[in-house]
Amino acid sequence: MIIAGLMSGTSLDGVDAAILDTDGETITRFGPGFETPYTKDERAVLKAAVDAALAWRFTGPAPAIFTEAEAVLTHAHARAVEAVCAAAAIAPSALDLIGFHGQTVVHEPPASGRPGRTLQLGDGAGLSARLNAPVAFDFRSNDMAAGGQGAPLAPIYHRLLADWSGLERPIGVLNIGGVANITLIASDGALTAFDTGPGNGLIDAWVEERTGAPMDAGGALAAKGKVLEAGLAELLAHPHFALDGPKSLDRWDFSIDAARNLTVEDGAATLAAFTAASIGLGLARLPERPRRLIVCGGGRKNAHLIARIAAACGVPAVAAEAVGWRGDLIEAEAFAVLAARTARGLPISWPGTTGVKQAMSGGRVMGGSPGLTPLRGGRADPTGFTQI
Repeated sequence: MIIAGLMSGTSLDGVDAAILDTDGETITRFGPGFETPYTKDERAVLKAAVDAALAWRFTGPAPAIFTEAEAVLTHAHARAVEAVCAAAAIAPSALDLIGFHGQTVVHEPPASGRPGRTLQLGDGAGLSARLNAPVAFDFRSNDMAAGGQGAPLAPIYHRLLADWSGLERPIGVLNIGGVANITLIASDGALTAFDTGPGNGLIDAWVEERTGAPMDAGGALAAKGKVLEAGLAELLAHPHFALDGPKSLDRWDFSIDAARNLTVEDGAATLAAFTAASIGLGLARLPERPRRLIVCGGGRKNAHLIARIAAACGVPAVAAEAVGWRGDLIEAEAFAVLAARTARGLPISWPGTTGVKQAMSGGRVMGGSPGLTPLRGGRADPTGFTQI
């Protein structure tokens, strides 16, 4: 199938879109992909929805801002699909399927016998109607209803990508978004995955609060700062780090309060050290030690953070591009693969990745029947594709 995968992370900077030719078990071709930024007004609405969700936390009526945010979000995702399809020289209606993750505004993992709860804003039916193509969405609900963590969901794609690249196992794939998560592809191909702790989220929040900039570009501020060891110890005392995986987090499960009285540089250094140390703790809980870490997500661009991670983990950490992957697009590509697996009823979560009792399918498809075979013959290959 020719599928557009979409992802909007907790940084709220824009929509990543990528086109793949995939049946959910193999990747035949990679199409174009890029980020479509949110406008200033769109980001303001989405941030207001996140703030409202954190106050709401599934108690009482849903905040009214959710309706406005869902409309904004769905419009922005449609714009991203239209742009990436233009780059592939096809109409959106020519897609067999669209994988639409939506925007996570609140996530609560299972606790004390209570099932987890998660909310991703996004109108799958509305997106399908606008683009005249079937849409797979709501990927996390089935897993959480069955007692799973609902995250992470990209590990199956990490394994497909590692196999396509011929990478030697065991290998780790580290995604650093607002939250960081790790996938171990073991020597026998078994998957283990969980959220390790904060990714860029705390660093971004700190730098934006103190300087107005959206991030610590390249880790330049942290590189000039000094780590407050007492603050780091306070952060590492969080109960998440005493748990084995599978385990998941919300971006806002941690606070920048431990850095509150520091200079901007020392705060950035302390929070970067926290991210790196928490990843090191996560690596220690894996059943097999990876030979190296392939780092994707925005955090791979922070050279100071990557150096700290390599030191904390004791294994080489290299950016996704070093092995030929598209580091900014991996999660969007993953949701193209997950969409294909949803359409075919294949599992998207496993006991080792989300903690469900058995491998589970998930997601829903709106807007007609997706094709189940790669496009050949009657329709010309999209010119934007790269043949593998």
